[in-house]
Amino acid sequence: MSITKYTKHRAKKFIDSKHMLTGITTASFLESTIVPIPLEAILVPFMQARRERLWVIALMATIGCLMGALLGYTVGYYLFDILGEWIINTLSTPEQFNMIEQKMQSQGFWFVISLGIVPLPFQIAMLAAGATKFSLVIFLIASAIARSIRYFGLAIIVYYAGNKAEALITKHKTKTMVGLTITVLTLWGLSTIS
Repeated sequence: MSITKYTKHRAKKFIDSKHMLTGITTASFLESTIVPIPLEAILVPFMQARRERLWVIALMATIGCLMGALLGYTVGYYLFDILGEWIINTLSTPEQFNMIEQKMQSQGFWFVISLGIVPLPFQIAMLAAGATKFSLVIFLIASAIARSIRYFGLAIIVYYAGNKAEALITKHKTKTMVGLTITVLTLWGLSTIS
């Protein structure tokens, strides 16, 4: 059984649990920090099964991610000299991190939003924000916007598509990511002109 199928199987058992919202927050925290499994794999079945809690599920996923973002920022800020090289080599390459660090210094807000939406390792953005001493408040605002777009976007799809949401998301995921990326890059470009 693949890890995604196993995760979905466990999620179905957890859906009716009284710990569901805590579990979603924890899963989101772990996904944003150390677990490379897309949270969407469990969020959509949860949202489909518990439509009456749809918006709360999206909110708890966002909160969990922000807690993870704060941890990643803190590690970058205080422990980068100790753990940074290991984390970079585990999640990325030194060259990629240097590029991200430069983007963070020059275009931090929009860069965080774009990394928070597109399917790239958000952990690198968290570390770079902390390592470059980027404003924590602006980092958290950008992270909240980006992850809210992802999670509340899923909630909107489930709200309107119901049980067909998972198939719809799978079918149009690439187009949606490309569209969101183009939108964010356009807004980013427009903000630099002003």
